[in-house]
Amino acid sequence: MTTEQTAFEADPTAAAATALLRFATAGSVDDGKSTLVGRLLHDSKSVLSDQLEAVEHASRNRGQETPDLALLTDGLRAEREQGITIDVAHRYFATPRRRFILADTPGHVQYTRNMVTGASTAELAIILVDARHGVVEQTRRHAAVAALLRVPHVVLAVNKMDLVDYAEPVFADIAREFTRYAAELGVPEVTAIPISALAGDNVVTASARMPWYGGPTVLEHLETVPVGHDPSEDVARFPVQYVIRPQTAELPDYRGYAGQIASGTLRVGQRVAVLPSGRTSTVEAIDALGEQVDVAWAPQSVTLRLTDDLDISRGDLLVPADDRPEPSQDLTATVCHLHDRPLRPGARVLLKHTTRTVKAIVKKLPSRLTLDDLSQHPEPGELVANEIGRVVLRTAEPLALDAYATSRRTGSFLLIDPADGTTLTAGMAGDAFAEKADELRAAERDDDGWDF
Repeated sequence: MTTEQTAFEADPTAAAATALLRFATAGSVDDGKSTLVGRLLHDSKSVLSDQLEAVEHASRNRGQETPDLALLTDGLRAEREQGITIDVAHRYFATPRRRFILADTPGHVQYTRNMVTGASTAELAIILVDARHGVVEQTRRHAAVAALLRVPHVVLAVNKMDLVDYAEPVFADIAREFTRYAAELGVPEVTAIPISALAGDNVVTASARMPWYGGPTVLEHLETVPVGHDPSEDVARFPVQYVIRPQTAELPDYRGYAGQIASGTLRVGQRVAVLPSGRTSTVEAIDALGEQVDVAWAPQSVTLRLTDDLDISRGDLLVPADDRPEPSQDLTATVCHLHDRPLRPGARVLLKHTTRTVKAIVKKLPSRLTLDDLSQHPEPGELVANEIGRVVLRTAEPLALDAYATSRRTGSFLLIDPADGTTLTAGMAGDAFAEKADELRAAERDDDGWDF
């Protein structure tokens, strides 16, 4: 038994707590998001000297006396010229306590698709608000996207506190309004932090100008937020990526199924089912990093061996025999359309779910969601780029999807153009968010007395 395996058996929660945190940032135009990211990288000593020199040189050329830290993240020429974020930029940095992958996403309405792709794998989202303007339409949009994508942790960074004299009531009012709205969306946790990205207050170093605030800085929260959990709490899902058959003199009968565990844990002796066929077998052995182990958990990459020789290939899904999703050819989901070409009923697409890709047809588009007020517009006829709506699909072969609310990994999928392989749409199986939005709209009508 390996050291890692022993640690898991002794304390699975601690073993699952990863040293890596994926997080995304979002904010309205001119809220200072790029400056916050630049400050975070600069003050945490995560910027190479040549990068800092390049920023200082570019800042001087623009007539600025001090380095413009936003230039550390605004990499595209168009971004630097306009002073905005357009593309999703991924930044990698580390502190002694944790490693980070940051997705710096745009704030413009027309780049909603970029935020969806950037935050789709995030465990935490930082949403910026300008202290002078408070919660605006785009703030609510970003909160709705975070709720739609089931991001577990949300940080409200109230920026530019230096421009409101570091006033506690200003911060308190904004935090109260945002937290109330986020709770209505079903966001499980919001941490509000008053900051000044330009001056460095409460980003990496605690601010002496806001003695009324006793919470963590942005970096402290990123380093300590609990993102790990016990993998045994999740149902095991193992998409087969590759079938290994060496057929050598040393391994004449070896048949292994390689892939990454999407969720949960798998153990030797466990009874599993192969979907969509429904055939069952028992886990005979688990090979990880060149040696056999008794237990493995998400997101480890392993090779499984079964006691029976079954017809298993790439795209099949191994699940516990007593806890399996029901394969179906009919799928209803919430989607964000990513491509400039509209998505319309009748479109023939490829649907990619984990390692499985099947043909599918768009049967209908029941509604389009307006994130500003969570209203549903029935039968839109098409979804254009950046729009979010409901879609009903029919697949050529059965698929075993979980609800996205249950599993972000096995509840998500992509729609692909079969002609050129272009990604068209990102989808989330199930309708939890749409139902939640409908409930909120109904509650608002009842409260306002405008229920016609």
